[in-house]
Amino acid sequence: MVSPPARLAAAASNVVGKVLHGGVADLRPMPRVLIDQGPNRSLYRMTHRGGAVSGPPILLVPPLAAPAICFDLRRGCSLIEHLIDGGRNTYLVDYGMVAFSDRRLGIEHWIDEVLPRAIRRVSADAGGQDVHLVSWSLGGIFSLLVNADQPDLPIASITAIGSPVDFTAIPIVAPFRPLVDLTNGHLLTPIYRVFGGAPSYLVSRVFRATGISKEITKPLAILSHLDDRDYLAQIEAVDHFMSNMYAYPGRTFGQLYHRLFRTNDLAEGKVDLNGRIISLSSVRVPTLVVAGENDTIAPRPSVERVVQLLDKAPEVRFKTAPGGHLGVLTGRKARGTTWRYLDEFLDDQLS
Repeated sequence: MVSPPARLAAAASNVVGKVLHGGVADLRPMPRVLIDQGPNRSLYRMTHRGGAVSGPPILLVPPLAAPAICFDLRRGCSLIEHLIDGGRNTYLVDYGMVAFSDRRLGIEHWIDEVLPRAIRRVSADAGGQDVHLVSWSLGGIFSLLVNADQPDLPIASITAIGSPVDFTAIPIVAPFRPLVDLTNGHLLTPIYRVFGGAPSYLVSRVFRATGISKEITKPLAILSHLDDRDYLAQIEAVDHFMSNMYAYPGRTFGQLYHRLFRTNDLAEGKVDLNGRIISLSSVRVPTLVVAGENDTIAPRPSVERVVQLLDKAPEVRFKTAPGGHLGVLTGRKARGTTWRYLDEFLDDQLS
């Protein structure tokens, strides 16, 4: 037990850090080197403090709209830092900002161009080794579609964290379905066409709204944890993440809305991209699937559905971990759950 004087001193130190230094979270990004760049693609090799490594390469794949700092939230709670400290050869693809001029880009752009080019470049940089994809949210869906569509890509395994495939199993979208059906799917179409997609400020507000109860109680939570520096740092890091959301390109948003949300194509294992059918049963690599126990954006049933669809994969592991949509990836409890599952999975691929 920490004594009251010690807690008071810790609280005072944290208040000073927040007031005089702008916060207590260490938001410095982990060191990296740019090794490739193209449209909507900046590819980085993370710098290892102990020098060069030669192990199997890991490519971190973010979703659209969310910044790539999801993998590097803050020092002490960064998946990138964890992987590097474990001696793993780590890479990151960053899509960057989405502009109005990108409104005609569809899902095909990411699964035909962005990710395949990043995967091949990482493999070449790592001496021709196959690449382990570690992805979050929509990044997991893209990773699975890429492997299903292009089996010749040098992919060793896929980890999909918080990646929903059954959109009927997401309670927060259920109230909107009658309106969608009533308008024959055109409820949001005029909006994303006018704006060229889903604007970043709207994406940020929707993301915050999924955890509205935490937003309301946040001031009280901060006051009650003033002596807990790690707790306060996590809140600051999440706020920083939320403030840096990106927009969705118009055509991609339309495809996600009509194909995944409205008709729920992916729950049946296939997606139709203008007559081009991609089936998840074509995935042929070991796959780890992790669902958040408190995730309202990608609840367990919506994520777990993919286990039944990957019937040709040599191995499919399913795990659950504490946390919401972001928390399951990089929450404080993820350090002892999701990250441990990932370490075990990656180590087993080498045995």
